[in-house]
Amino acid sequence: MKSENHFKRDIVEVKDVKLQRYSPIHTAGPVIEPGNWEKSDPFLLMMEDKFQKGSFDIHPHRGIETVTFVIDGTIEHYDSHTGDGGILGPGDVQWMTAGSGVVHNEVPSEGVTAHSLQLWVNLPRNEKMTTPRYQNLMAKDMPVRTEEGALIRVFSGSSKDVISTTKNHVPVTMVEMVLEPGASITQNLPGSYNGIIYLIEGSGIFGKNEVRASKGQVLWLGTCKESGESEVDITATEPLRLVLYAGEPLMEPVVARGPFVMNTEEEIDQAYLEYRQGTFLKH
Repeated sequence: MKSENHFKRDIVEVKDVKLQRYSPIHTAGPVIEPGNWEKSDPFLLMMEDKFQKGSFDIHPHRGIETVTFVIDGTIEHYDSHTGDGGILGPGDVQWMTAGSGVVHNEVPSEGVTAHSLQLWVNLPRNEKMTTPRYQNLMAKDMPVRTEEGALIRVFSGSSKDVISTTKNHVPVTMVEMVLEPGASITQNLPGSYNGIIYLIEGSGIFGKNEVRASKGQVLWLGTCKESGESEVDITATEPLRLVLYAGEPLMEPVVARGPFVMNTEEEIDQAYLEYRQGTFLKH
């Protein structure tokens, strides 16, 4: 039954995520492909990676947040902002605000193949040069919503009356759901949000139009034509694990080149100049 004043979202697109081998120790595929900024706003891209130590080297970012969800394995991270690091395990998330600039690396532990999703969230014009911030969100510490046959871990935003304390520059809902076969859940979202669902395991039926989808597929939520709240209906047809991401569009110009995302070409040129000259880090 439709909740009072809540718009039921359709699923408007289902896409298989295809992993490609980039090296003997790294395969990856786009969940959200970059370039279609209006469609994915405020999200810029998302990659699914399976990688071992040596796949990536130390690299910079500016103007964005990276949200790394560990599906399997362990990832050791280092950053220039704190001069420290840590370890993320299965189900953990690192929410890194690059802001004015960080230099960091993410490395699987020795002998481990890590499996992760990394989302890039755009920062609004007035927050592009904000002070960098790291939030390491351990699965065991996250607030949890439980329904019959369903567990929803709230990494950002909310799920019904369960609210995360994660700090956001851009309003984003990120929840992990684990459902038993036959279980149904409804996730509430502000009507203005764009969003996707990525299926890690299992299969189910999604949205008002009851679209069937399974492991390794990304589902795009239809836009809400009404103001106020909206809902997404999810039913598991076999043991189901998924992550839902949705956020408030910024509707600002996007200029992306390499690891930097700003609003103008001049700002991108400046980031590269500062990185070459050694004046990149501001804090």
